[in-house]
Amino acid sequence: MIQFDNLSNDIPYRIFKEKYDESFNVNQKIIEAICISSFSTKDKEVNARFVNLKFVKDKEFIFFSNYESPKSQDFISHDQITALIYWNSTNVQIRMKAKIKKTSRDFNIEYFAKRDSKKNALAISSNQSNKVATYEDISKNYEKSLHEDNLELCPEYWGGYSFIPYYFEFWEGHKSRLNKREVYEMKNNEWNHFILQP
Repeated sequence: MIQFDNLSNDIPYRIFKEKYDESFNVNQKIIEAICISSFSTKDKEVNARFVNLKFVKDKEFIFFSNYESPKSQDFISHDQITALIYWNSTNVQIRMKAKIKKTSRDFNIEYFAKRDSKKNALAISSNQSNKVATYEDISKNYEKSLHEDNLELCPEYWGGYSFIPYYFEFWEGHKSRLNKREVYEMKNNEWNHFILQP
């Protein structure tokens, strides 16, 4: 699930929540999955991966990650991202463009302390995306962290990312292929609304 707090009354946010509720009410699986695409200025490559969207607070979309991961390095060098959600239960796709930044240390500490201890053990024990000799080593590191580390203490290398979209595209698929594509784009502090051809 995604937690909504003081959601913005701007039209694209209201539409986002409507689409979310429709999908949630028909039991959409893994409804919090969101694909984040970033650009590596070092490698001149685009990278994409799914993360769990945890919060939408006012206008901020928030997920959590290891701050030493490859995607975090991408965000440092190039802070523009594209985010994509697809809910197959309602055949809805939502595209967003935004600038991304870290959440505050205080926010990270507070959220980490409330998380399940097993999730925290994984966050502490994993050097995300680094090479490891065997899969068994991952299990050993996890078990060691689970029994030996303070699982309420948020590591410096773990925390949230926040982005405020300046572009939303709401795509609705139809069997006829006359798919609906509705865009809201922020220009001069106003949402411009238009329809795209399928």
